[in-house]
Amino acid sequence: MKLFRIAAVCLPAALCLSASVAAAAAEEQVVKIGLSGPLSGANAFAGKDNENGVRLAVDELNARSLKVAGKRLRFELLSEDDQGDPKAGVNVAQKFADAGVRFVLGPYNSGVALPAARVYNDAGIMMSTVGTNPKITESGYKLVFRTVASDAQVGAQVASYAASALKLKTVGVIDDRTAFGQGIAAEFSRQAKAAGMQIAGQEFTTDKASDFAAILTRLKAKKVDAIFFGGYAPQAAPMARQMKALGMNARLLGGDTLCSPEMAKLGGDAVGANVLCAQAGAVLEKQQAGPAFQARYQARFKRQPDVYAAAFYDQTMFIASAMGASNSLDPSVVAAAMRTISYPGVVGSYSYDANGNLKASTVTMYTFKNGALVALSK
Repeated sequence: MKLFRIAAVCLPAALCLSASVAAAAAEEQVVKIGLSGPLSGANAFAGKDNENGVRLAVDELNARSLKVAGKRLRFELLSEDDQGDPKAGVNVAQKFADAGVRFVLGPYNSGVALPAARVYNDAGIMMSTVGTNPKITESGYKLVFRTVASDAQVGAQVASYAASALKLKTVGVIDDRTAFGQGIAAEFSRQAKAAGMQIAGQEFTTDKASDFAAILTRLKAKKVDAIFFGGYAPQAAPMARQMKALGMNARLLGGDTLCSPEMAKLGGDAVGANVLCAQAGAVLEKQQAGPAFQARYQARFKRQPDVYAAAFYDQTMFIASAMGASNSLDPSVVAAAMRTISYPGVVGSYSYDANGNLKASTVTMYTFKNGALVALSK
């Protein structure tokens, strides 16, 4: 008899709880945010850093209880490893489409972003990439955004600094045959020639190579003042070591992919004032909201942010802001809003042109001192 009475008392309470949960669910809208990046392999450090930037934004957005069309938004992060490989990146894009993801941060690599952009756009998914190859935003896709400066801007900044500040006359160029490496090397070469520098040699490698002795020896024989490398830190760091071993006094120049603590970690004492790189964006710690972002990131992930964590964080926040401004979760509506409004991010202000490029973007030159990045100019 007691068992019957307990059941009779508990059953209405269970029904009430179930009804309460159902009502809460009806008032909540899940927004799936995808992250496509190299979460394994040599560039996994960058992919994880980008993921952390998005995760921090998602955590903070969920704490704010944002509403669109009367429903509270709950952001959910889905991360996929595209391995920095174009085929894997396309597979990730299709997987996100099948999972109902409407907004994707990434890919990190230009070579992945180029083929993936079409899949995302055709599926009605917004793609926000740090891929710097100019071709990414030249296809007319209305759902594709580049959240940083392009190779044209970064390559031009390195060439300008090399000519005007460093007074270099003769440079060699090496690229890793990736879409990113080829793109930024071509832009540097074009701008270097325009600035009066001579391209003494053009060499090629791969994004898997570790031995650069032969090509460095050829460039050494041409007595170059500097080598511009279009590629990533996992190759640039051993390249710096081998330049030192060969007794080369030439500087090593590069784009944003060299502006990483990973460069100093892998290169050791071969990476110092001899290495210069250009990174899209202002100096994070000098921005009004920069130190606070760094502190939150450190507290959450027990490490300092790398190159693009802040850009991934900012773009995630901008997307949420555009959802509120447009009162919509439709990527095409949100994308249109992002082309008409601006967003004050932690690393700069964001506003986009019709092609999904930033209307204005700061590019900062860096070098290394005691294993840490030091800003030179912007």
